[in-house]
Amino acid sequence: MEEEIELRQYWDMLRKRWMIVVVLPLIAALTSGIISFYIIKPVYQASTTLIVGKKAAEEGQAANQMLDNSVLLANQQLAKTYATIAQSRTVEQSVLNDLNLSLTVEELDKLISINPVKTTEILEIQVSNTDPKLAASIANTMAQEFSKAVIEIKKVDSVSIVDTAVTPDKPVKPNKTLNILIAFVVGLMAAVGLAFLLEYLDNTVKTSEDVEKLLGIPVLGVIPNYQIGKQG
Repeated sequence: MEEEIELRQYWDMLRKRWMIVVVLPLIAALTSGIISFYIIKPVYQASTTLIVGKKAAEEGQAANQMLDNSVLLANQQLAKTYATIAQSRTVEQSVLNDLNLSLTVEELDKLISINPVKTTEILEIQVSNTDPKLAASIANTMAQEFSKAVIEIKKVDSVSIVDTAVTPDKPVKPNKTLNILIAFVVGLMAAVGLAFLLEYLDNTVKTSEDVEKLLGIPVLGVIPNYQIGKQG
């Protein structure tokens, strides 16, 4: 019973300050939407995948190598080494020179992510940029320059590009819908907290229940509030 009374009091408090509870989340969601749609630049991501490995000396050995678990594990470990080579200063500087970009190696490095694909021999090169065409060009040029570098450094026989990067048509961020939803939820939580705070700070007497709580005695009567109509 006491819980029902407390819940009713909470509901009455929120209903009394409904303007704050409704308006604040809407303002937060609207602000987030404006920022997401018109201020934050969309970021696009392009990726290319490669596979590095030595060719078998004879065709008959190729099938054995594909089934050899130790060879597969060794190539997976090498993929980590290849990731370091792909993101080396030498390769990235070559990419800058090929595309004639006015970026530093450090700036380019922040746009690139090299990920060995789990349980495979495949290496994935991801590039993020506000220009979708440039993102794809950087990814493909990275693959080409990496191929040259790894063949020269590791003396491998082949580097095969599994998928070339294509120009992305949709940005990966910002997630506009998610941003608006998060802003609305945060705004709602803030609004409820503000309503509770204002109620806590409000020590004025407004109802007969407030009088009973303040004085600790029951209210015997209430004078109704009415207006006398003007005569004339």
